Amino acid sequence: MARNRTMSYFPSRREPVRPAIDYERHPIFSTRPRWRCEAHRIIFGNLTPDGRLFDLALIGVIVASVVVVMLESVNELAVGARGALWTLEWVFTGLFTIEYVFRLISAEKATRYGRSFFGIVDLLAILPNFIGLFIPGGQALAVIRLLRVVRVFRVLKLAQFVGGERLLIHALRSSAYKIAVFLVAVLVVVSLVGSAMYVIEGAEAGFSSIPRGVYWAIVTVTTVGFGDITPQTPLGQMLAALLMILGYGVIAVPTGIISAEIVGERQQSLRAAIERLCLRCATPGHEADARHCKHCGAELVE
Repeated sequence: MARNRTMSYFPSRREPVRPAIDYERHPIFSTRPRWRCEAHRIIFGNLTPDGRLFDLALIGVIVASVVVVMLESVNELAVGARGALWTLEWVFTGLFTIEYVFRLISAEKATRYGRSFFGIVDLLAILPNFIGLFIPGGQALAVIRLLRVVRVFRVLKLAQFVGGERLLIHALRSSAYKIAVFLVAVLVVVSLVGSAMYVIEGAEAGFSSIPRGVYWAIVTVTTVGFGDITPQTPLGQMLAALLMILGYGVIAVPTGIISAEIVGERQQSLRAAIERLCLRCATPGHEADARHCKHCGAELVE
């Protein structure tokens, strides 16, 4: 009986060695001092124990800093505790600043890293505390550091889940036109109902203007129901009941559209995998991006 394979963070000896950057032959890193190459290997790489430990420690510090920011917003904390949290927050900001500087120094191309998604997020992670010096409460924006935890998909070797992410994104793009048409129809309905409620209920019931009525219609059709505005007349209540029932359809339709697209994309990818045969050994079931046969290693024909 085959053993159940468990996902381990650190690679075992049985795992194949994946290619890494050859710093001595690389056109850019070969001209740099050794310490900058080592910094790049640890900070940007996750193939070595040092790089993985760095990423794990970074995620721990990020989570700790966000917890500190949240605790700082609690007014019931003692003055001494708030001072300690403030000090810890500046310590975290200093660590993130040093890390960002080292990322710029050790990156293959500093400008490319600075313009990348993670580069922008890393920069935003250190700005809130400095903004708080000029704008009171600006340090609360430090919760944006949680976006840096997205690196966990790279750190914890969850690359196999990236395929599911791409499938979802492709399904959303494919269904964008249908969802846009549906949203336009919903906007037309809430505009008509909001205008009707303005005429039926009037300012006495809280419907002081058509935009106010549209706001109520949106809150009602999305089944949120804040209760700050409620119809008082029987006709208005009947219209509200119809809008509430329509709200269940509003929730179900986009879900059905996206689900159908996901199923269609999945079936298409499976069909494409089955149809991709190796001309040498006739083995089917190759992925769409595969270039060589998984059985004999022969090159696959597009």
